[in-house]
Amino acid sequence: MNVVFLGPCFPPEMRDFTRGLKEAGARVFGVGDGPVDPRVKPYLDAYLRVPSLTRGDDVHARVLEWVRGESIDDVIGNWEPTMLTAARLRESLQLPGMSSDAVIGFRDKPLMRSRVAAAGVRVPRTLRATTVHEVLEAAQELNFPLVLKPVDGAGSADTFIMRDLAELKRQLPAMLHLTEVSVEEFIQGQEFTYETISINGSPVFEGMSRYEPNTLDARQNEWISPIIQSLTHLNTPYLRKARLMGQRAMKALGMGTGFTHMEWFLTSQGEVIFGEIACRSPGANMVDLMNFAGDIDLYSAWGQAVIHGGIRQLNPKERSAAIVFKRAAGVGRIQRITGLRTFIHKYRPHIARLDLLPVGTRRRDWRQTFLSDGNIVVRHDDPEKTLAMAREAARDIQLYASP
Repeated sequence: MNVVFLGPCFPPEMRDFTRGLKEAGARVFGVGDGPVDPRVKPYLDAYLRVPSLTRGDDVHARVLEWVRGESIDDVIGNWEPTMLTAARLRESLQLPGMSSDAVIGFRDKPLMRSRVAAAGVRVPRTLRATTVHEVLEAAQELNFPLVLKPVDGAGSADTFIMRDLAELKRQLPAMLHLTEVSVEEFIQGQEFTYETISINGSPVFEGMSRYEPNTLDARQNEWISPIIQSLTHLNTPYLRKARLMGQRAMKALGMGTGFTHMEWFLTSQGEVIFGEIACRSPGANMVDLMNFAGDIDLYSAWGQAVIHGGIRQLNPKERSAAIVFKRAAGVGRIQRITGLRTFIHKYRPHIARLDLLPVGTRRRDWRQTFLSDGNIVVRHDDPEKTLAMAREAARDIQLYASP
């Protein structure tokens, strides 16, 4: 089976998705906007370098010319900016798979929520705005607090909680680079996720996670060390409700085969509310997190799903894992790390990964990447002990940077 895979080297987890395709028996034609990563090269049968993967029309034209005369069976994207281009290429090559309209439904948040609401799912009230005046009108209709975000954004980039009109007016100049925004009802509740690998819209793998704190709080406070914890025992009443909600949303949006990543809220009254859903894998190392929790390989399972339409039995362990993202204090290069030796000595058997930036490395811009200055993954059979270890790492391990 010959597949075109858009973005085999970036984001970094795409390297393992490329491996998954190759291990499933595909001939992989990679398309990227940089040199081939040496770690990916063994999994590629051909490679096309383009100026930018985010310039969809240009990528579409270049790929069509590149594969002329080849027998292509599928075009795959698994990173937000590549999803629509992959759908358009499938349509141009008359290949099966999700249509452009279906992909747009997963990317355009107001459209997504209107389609999901039509299926009877509770969604935040959402309005589209293309001008400052329309934003102010939407704010008046929805009332504060509200959320302002890109219509087709990924993750929580350019996403802000607006608590009053003055705060909204201060934030608007920073949003002028966007052609349109989504103005949304703010949902007060704990934020969770629901992931699947699905085949023709039906889940063959399910996972769920919890954010601590919610992503918008973590995005707006540099001092926070965000935690994502994978969950076990997915048949508790409120998790079962969320799974059913996710499956209804997937059906309403026309999900095909691949990963999905949904964010949802649990209110203090026990109401389960849809947030948003993407027809791609989650970011923030969450696929790794689920792999560490279950001792499984979801990259390989995904490859089997998209190439063969089925996966081998995974038999994941019922164990919780949590990832803690660390942000250095100060600016410049990492000068020292405190609390780490004590933590390792105390919890060594439960540390699944330790990936902090080494001393001497320039710290990352925490506003541009949720991955921050590295992470620690812990795991335990007891979810409460897993969370306690993660909170301790968030509290006691500290990186310091200076010029």
